[in-house]
Amino acid sequence: MSGGASRVGSWWRRRVGTASLRSRLAWGATLVVAAWALLLAVGAYLLLGEALEEEAEGVLRARAQAVAATVAVDAGGAVELREGGDDSALDVGTWVYDPDGAVVERPPGASERIDEIAGRLARRAADEGAEVVVDAGLVTPTRLLALPVGTSAGGAPAVVVTSASFAPYEGLRELAAAGSAVAGLALVVVVHLVLRATVARALQPVQDMTAQAARWSADDVDRRFGAAPRPAELAALAAVLDGVLDRVGAALRHERTFTAEVSHELRTPLARVRAEVDWLRRSGGGGEDVERGLATLDEAAATLEGVVVTLLDTARASSSRAPGRAAARPVLEGLAGAARERRPEVDVEVAGDVADDAAGEVTGDVAGDVVVGVDAAVLERLLQPVVDNAVRHARSRVRLSAASAPDDGVVVAVDDDGPGIPSHLLEEVFVPGVRGDPGDGHDGAGLGLALVRRLARAAGGDAHAEGRPGGRVVVRLPRG
Repeated sequence: MSGGASRVGSWWRRRVGTASLRSRLAWGATLVVAAWALLLAVGAYLLLGEALEEEAEGVLRARAQAVAATVAVDAGGAVELREGGDDSALDVGTWVYDPDGAVVERPPGASERIDEIAGRLARRAADEGAEVVVDAGLVTPTRLLALPVGTSAGGAPAVVVTSASFAPYEGLRELAAAGSAVAGLALVVVVHLVLRATVARALQPVQDMTAQAARWSADDVDRRFGAAPRPAELAALAAVLDGVLDRVGAALRHERTFTAEVSHELRTPLARVRAEVDWLRRSGGGGEDVERGLATLDEAAATLEGVVVTLLDTARASSSRAPGRAAARPVLEGLAGAARERRPEVDVEVAGDVADDAAGEVTGDVAGDVVVGVDAAVLERLLQPVVDNAVRHARSRVRLSAASAPDDGVVVAVDDDGPGIPSHLLEEVFVPGVRGDPGDGHDGAGLGLALVRRLARAAGGDAHAEGRPGGRVVVRLPRG
């Protein structure tokens, strides 16, 4: 039984969860109206029943009192009926008993069963000396009322018993209940239809605005709903949709800017490649010149390859959050080894126990199993520009570290003992095209740290620089 109820409940939750807002609002309001209609119908049925019972007892009492007015009891207990010419109407369903309980008058055609019930009721009323009302308990609903009349010398009263069928009253009550049910059902149906139409009309502007925002986001992101007069709810929706369109427009503008900057970054090594090739073709130099030109070509090609790989990684990370997981230490060790080959005079170490000033104390050791929630290739490409900058600006030491953060993330920090990043450039160095020191002799275009932040945010993290003695860049990533 409980399994069936669970399945029904699960089915109902699925239906409600997938129903449209219009249906949910209409059905919710309809259920409230139906509940109120049911309560009113039940209340009316009960009140009508009470009123009909009082009416039936009033009719019985009036008939009993009319018959009692024709009954006289003398001192010896004899009962005399003073009937008029029209008193036959009072004899219908009426019994008269003398003080000894004998029947003085009974209705013609009465059954033995109802005679027995009337006799018992008369004796009870005589004993109690008060009016008594009972239901006969017959197939046809019948109610009887006994009324003591006068007293004999022994103090016993005569008793008048009247009866009436309750079937007409029951029929009226059932008819009223059926009418209430039909009227309530009709009311619920009408209310439901009106509510659906009203809610659909109320939600139509929301659907129109949503469709319009979808068209604008695809074709014309500069269009806005603006501050035209609208109902308060629609005005709030228009403001939200305008904000969404603003962000979409800003993202598109950022993409165009980023594309332009990347194209410049790509053209730089390509121009060097073409220039060296032209020089080699025109040059009649010896082997040393050729070797120098080939070295330049190799360096430019490596730079171009790195930019292309970074762009591909960025595209993959932007299409969906970077999947997979990677241990931090092997990636950091690989980056440290490559950095030592470029500048052997710089001590590049891999350590743990990172303290991130921006996010609070974090604990852990990179020698342990600190795992980042991105692929190893993405992590390496993300950290490569940071390590390159640190090794280029360091005087004698670079430190790579990673540790788990309290918020279920991983913090990777790259520190060097170089001049550091000026405080006013801590954010600007992450803007594409901005370089901390344009006169340092490096021929880059300021794209490295911008790509670092872009990759980090695409993976669900972030990157920032800290103003302190020496340079420091902190990358926060999700934990694997």
